[in-house]
Amino acid sequence: MTGTAPASFTADDYKARMERAARQAADAGLAGLLVAPGPDMVWLTGYTPPAVTERLTLLVLAAGREPVLVVPTLEAPDAERAAGASALALRDWTDGKDPYAATAALLDAEGRFGVSDNAWALHLLGLQQVLPRTAYVSLTEALPMLRAVKDPAELDRLAAAGAAADATFEEIRNVAFAGRLESEVAADLAALLRRFGHSQVDFTIVASGPNGANPHHEAGNRRIGRGDMVVLDFGGLKDGYGSDTSRTVHVGEPTEEERRVHDVVRAAQEAGFRAVRPGAACQDVDRAARAVIADAGYGEYFIHRTGHGIGVTTHEPPYMIEGEEQPLVPGMCFSVEPGVYLPGRFGVRIEDIVTVTEDGGRRLNDTTREMVIVD
Repeated sequence: MTGTAPASFTADDYKARMERAARQAADAGLAGLLVAPGPDMVWLTGYTPPAVTERLTLLVLAAGREPVLVVPTLEAPDAERAAGASALALRDWTDGKDPYAATAALLDAEGRFGVSDNAWALHLLGLQQVLPRTAYVSLTEALPMLRAVKDPAELDRLAAAGAAADATFEEIRNVAFAGRLESEVAADLAALLRRFGHSQVDFTIVASGPNGANPHHEAGNRRIGRGDMVVLDFGGLKDGYGSDTSRTVHVGEPTEEERRVHDVVRAAQEAGFRAVRPGAACQDVDRAARAVIADAGYGEYFIHRTGHGIGVTTHEPPYMIEGEEQPLVPGMCFSVEPGVYLPGRFGVRIEDIVTVTEDGGRRLNDTTREMVIVD
């Protein structure tokens, strides 16, 4: 099911993204953006350095100016081959020279800049030393919605990643669970994600029995037994875009309580999904899902936000959480994943990736949300 590879993003795509980012920075009162290697640089330029080291690599964006990518000379040939290279200027520096002085010439000496969250302190401090009157703010704080609204090509990739995760679940539900270690089932999940086209597996949570009450349990050496509820949460990157889905299965027949809790979470997930529409606030999705769980008497056991954005990373803004008043916009993609976690007993989580449409929401995961019985 790996399918046909999607069309590559073009230099024009990257040029439009860089122009949009620079314009948003100016609108936010920033002198520009400083983008270090990582997901922001990949999204803006298509460039991934061969290695992230102490040598400075930095994309400089400012409204009305040509984008400039500062790179070590020994990595310039790689940068020149990036898909977005023709839409920017390269400025290389050689070992023994001061990369911060070279970069300073591109910056407003008294400007306030947005800096990608994963920039090294080493590099930021180096710039501050050369330009002591500059100020910096994280991109997540300054431009949290920079990558949040996806274009049709990005939505196609997210849909394909979601379909691959669905195919993984359809396979895993047919394997043996009872008597196997959580880590063994997690390895099966990782292998299936790769079989269905993922180049990167970010997480394979297999949380059985009491471990299910820990939302981010690391699959370990607990042996899964009959009567266990098992939370499965898995995802990664396919063609550069993320998948993330959760389903909770049961080994053998569940108790009445286990079935009831699962039904509550399923109803909460449905309520969260139905709250998705343009103009609604992110917190409305959280409120809708949380109200169902609270009304059923399990409110104190829903211990995390209802969702997070997804794109070139599997966790990014926007966040579906109380207090987040950001309006939903067509093209946004995020998880809707309520859960109930009963300490020492079991947990239940059901998660789909959802995209905002012109008149509501569309799920990118389509496997059953009913309780699945496994052997």
